[in-house]
Amino acid sequence: MERGERYRNPTEVQMSQMVLPCHTNHRGELSIGQLLKWIDTTACLSAERHAGCPCVTASVDDIYFEHTIRQIQIMPPWQQQHGKNNVCVGQVVNIKAKVNRAFNSSMEVGIQVSYEDLCSGKQWNVCKAYATFVAQGKATGKMKLKPLAPQTEEEKMEHSIAAERRRMRLAHTDTLKDLLTNSTLQTERENGDCNTVVPAEKTRVESVELVLPPHANHQGNTFGGQIMAWMENVATIAASRLCHAHPTLKTIEMFHFRGPSQVGDRLLLKAIVNNAFKNSMEVGVCVEAYRQEMEVSRRHINSAFMTFVVLDQEGQPSTIPMVKPEAGDGERRYREASARKKIRLDRKYIISCEQTKVPLSVPWDQSNKVYLSYNNVSALKTLVAKTNWVLATEIDKVRMYTLEEDKYLSFRIEMSLCIDATQAFFLLSDLRQRHEWDRHYASAELVQQVDEDDMIYHVLSQTVSQENKPQDFVILASRRRPCDEGDPYVVAFRSVTLPTRPPNPEYTRGETMCSGFCIWQETAELTKVSYYNQAAPGYLAYVTTNIAGLSSDFYVTFKACERFLQKNKDEITVGLQNLSCNSMEELSIFNPLK
Repeated sequence: MERGERYRNPTEVQMSQMVLPCHTNHRGELSIGQLLKWIDTTACLSAERHAGCPCVTASVDDIYFEHTIRQIQIMPPWQQQHGKNNVCVGQVVNIKAKVNRAFNSSMEVGIQVSYEDLCSGKQWNVCKAYATFVAQGKATGKMKLKPLAPQTEEEKMEHSIAAERRRMRLAHTDTLKDLLTNSTLQTERENGDCNTVVPAEKTRVESVELVLPPHANHQGNTFGGQIMAWMENVATIAASRLCHAHPTLKTIEMFHFRGPSQVGDRLLLKAIVNNAFKNSMEVGVCVEAYRQEMEVSRRHINSAFMTFVVLDQEGQPSTIPMVKPEAGDGERRYREASARKKIRLDRKYIISCEQTKVPLSVPWDQSNKVYLSYNNVSALKTLVAKTNWVLATEIDKVRMYTLEEDKYLSFRIEMSLCIDATQAFFLLSDLRQRHEWDRHYASAELVQQVDEDDMIYHVLSQTVSQENKPQDFVILASRRRPCDEGDPYVVAFRSVTLPTRPPNPEYTRGETMCSGFCIWQETAELTKVSYYNQAAPGYLAYVTTNIAGLSSDFYVTFKACERFLQKNKDEITVGLQNLSCNSMEELSIFNPLK
């Protein structure tokens, strides 16, 4: 790159499309099906730019549509007087896609969609999505991809968190099953004020599409964007049959491509309203492929769930008629739709909201455990990816950095040690030993072993609060081993709320926003241990006037940590890898919450 030239991600692909009448629906809005075609095309081109070979769509993550795209209506004054209305200028859809991370044979592509009013110059976000593509080799099918080297802060953040999103995708089915098995769902009809009940079977839609050459991509398979457009079409018809109105698509829950289809295949698209809530309904869609009309066996190649609303003249959601599910599979789909709604709301609340809008202590339960773990680790990885850290002080090779952003002040303390990174990871993950090196630490009780990598602790601190009472914390500790070479070991912490551990009047309940350890293996002998903490707003005034004393306290604690690691490193054996990780938490000095 020439000096002074603006950096551009080599995998980035941009598409701009003028919205024409042929792209719109009956309301003059851009058809979601058309938008999905453009999204899939742009994302595929980005994936192939990195892979250097043909790629196929494996899945498209949940899509939340923030705005619809209407045709611009221009009405000169003389036409307004005569009541005339001409649509003569379209808006522009801008789609940007780039590869966030490459795994073995798959890669995550991030997509950002906005639309632009050419007359005013204003732009609005439409949606953001993540798609997974698989590279197709010539002879052996799947091929191993070259790793991606992120350059900017945003790229490093997306690259790091892509591993967490992949983990969350793989756990989605288990999360749904666990919720249906172990949780009590609110399955009674929410829209009791609506007297209309429609049998679900009356919303059923079946439509056959013959795959023709214009529907195929450059590899000869049916274009994934075309399949998604057909799915959106039948889902909209099913939703319309329930509400007898024109519904608006608000959310798509993961298109999952199970197999390919080719030119000449018949695609049978099935849609039905699974459940109706007060102001929304879920429509399930599946796609089956077969080759000949008399063929009995069919291949299930795609599925998705779509959430629709019906807007009134003021743009507010209307009440949806109730659905009566059929016995057997209909009742199962009805209950699963309630579970998906809860998961969707939990996920949107925890993941989609800005960090400042999410309470520090989010209630933990079985339905949101995967997303709280994701939020915990991704928040720390986002902090790690920041580039504008400032060295505040260095004492005997222990360095303290600070980062000021808006109303938050973050710390980074790091040192290099002669210890294996795996040893440091297991030792620092054992919260029960924290008192051996942190004088502010009293004790920790393992309240719940969520899974192998996530634990919830009740922590007691030696630190006294302003109320002259010791502090306690309920902490979710999440750990991660490296996904690829160069990735760190991660131990992340955040506060959660548990009904079994309510606030105790003898203690002041403290909260931690984002903190934890990242551990890198620098050489065969050296390991870099970095501790991160994002201080709550109330701590800023204290820090700015006590930076010298704070640096000294950090130094003393980190040196004690170094002695602890050196003393106990030989006790770590391979057998520890099969034990549950008893994660650690930081308080006071390592979790300044005064």
